[in-house]
Amino acid sequence: MPKPLVSVIIPTKNSSATLGACLESIKNQTYQNIELIVVDNFSTDNTQEISKKYTNKVFTKGPERSAQRNYGASQSAGEFVVFIDSDMELSPKVIESCVDAMKKDGVKGVIIPEESFGEGFWAQCKKLERSFYVGIDAIEAARCFRKSDFDAVCGYNEALVSGEDWDLSDRIEMRGLFSRTHAYIYHNEGHINLAKTLKKKYYYAQKAAAYLANTSNVPTAKKRKQGIIGRYMLFLKHPVKLFKNPILGIGMLFMKMCEFGAGAIGIVKTRI
Repeated sequence: MPKPLVSVIIPTKNSSATLGACLESIKNQTYQNIELIVVDNFSTDNTQEISKKYTNKVFTKGPERSAQRNYGASQSAGEFVVFIDSDMELSPKVIESCVDAMKKDGVKGVIIPEESFGEGFWAQCKKLERSFYVGIDAIEAARCFRKSDFDAVCGYNEALVSGEDWDLSDRIEMRGLFSRTHAYIYHNEGHINLAKTLKKKYYYAQKAAAYLANTSNVPTAKKRKQGIIGRYMLFLKHPVKLFKNPILGIGMLFMKMCEFGAGAIGIVKTRI
């Protein structure tokens, strides 16, 4: 039997610094029946030129990631769709593992664990933080779905700029089970500028109200773990891991406190 086609969809915007490594990692997958789709948000760098070296399915669409991803899905021919960000690199067996997981009865989505890497102290703090989330379904969103299920729930909610991954996962998970791979995605954090990170958190927090208003169907435990108290409880449940490198552990806690603070200010501002 021929292997089912998998459509890998990547939204981009001025992604030239990381996109080549992302696309190369998809090219080098052990699973070969892959359709690569790039949907660019009017980049001003050479993102589109890089993309066209790997695929002839390069489109232009905005204004945000949800619209880009939905458009990419509308142009796809695969039985399965996988959504990857342009600053991610896939270990060789990610797509193969996703297809194997989706073949199991009742599975509607697949979570792919992530490991961060980057340059500088704050990137190492982010790597430590993300390591706590592996295996926590309430924090990790699925990235691989059957195209028919994606279409049945009308894809990403384009009104959402923040929380859109969780929202899609919530709606598809109501249709069946989620599985996960052992193969990892490696998330390139680059060189993190803490001030820019906080500005980004502030921006997305202002947009989070739309997601939070639509979480009535999400179990309370999931809501709690997505909040500040749940995150800190998760960190403190693993003190050896947290403080194996004390400076890194304290730095990570400080970074998260700053991020939650910036997010809280953003949410409060939308309610004034």
